[in-house]
Amino acid sequence: MTSATTALRIEGYVIVSADGMLADASGVMPDVLKIPGDQRFFAEALDRAALIVHGRHSFEDQPNSPRRTRIVLTRTIAALAPDPANPKATLWNPAGASFAEACERAGAAAGTVAIIGGPEVFAMFLDGYDTFWLSQAPRVRLPGGEPCLPGVPERTPQQILAAHGLRAAETEILDAAHDVSVTAWRRA
Repeated sequence: MTSATTALRIEGYVIVSADGMLADASGVMPDVLKIPGDQRFFAEALDRAALIVHGRHSFEDQPNSPRRTRIVLTRTIAALAPDPANPKATLWNPAGASFAEACERAGAAAGTVAIIGGPEVFAMFLDGYDTFWLSQAPRVRLPGGEPCLPGVPERTPQQILAAHGLRAAETEILDAAHDVSVTAWRRA
């Protein structure tokens, strides 16, 4: 991270099926992964975040979504541009501008940056996360689904996070009825 982004705390947020998927085979997050306890946890975290970062196909679809400042990764522009569809969003092509430049353009100088996907976006920050919040729905399987990170299912999300210097810390039950928990993976 550069000095321009050192006042920013980078956190990842994802819920995965037992087989490490964040979406079904059609690339859509199925309702079976939309667990009420996890949805509350996710919404509260995003409400506290200074900035949301995601790809073109990821979004949180919550009542507060339009009020959140965000960076949307895309290859359709050269570097940085305002999002014509959302005045709170900055479009960013990492091939043309640095993350620090994108944060500056979005007006985010301090606070938490919430990375919410997809897989390639999560992977871009693997060596920069302060914390990665991995929610798991162990009763859900999505064969042929979209993995949460490149390298899944050959390796588990936990193995990939550990390989990038993150260590499992506290775990919280988010929804006992569905056996859903979240583990904070923190930089060692």
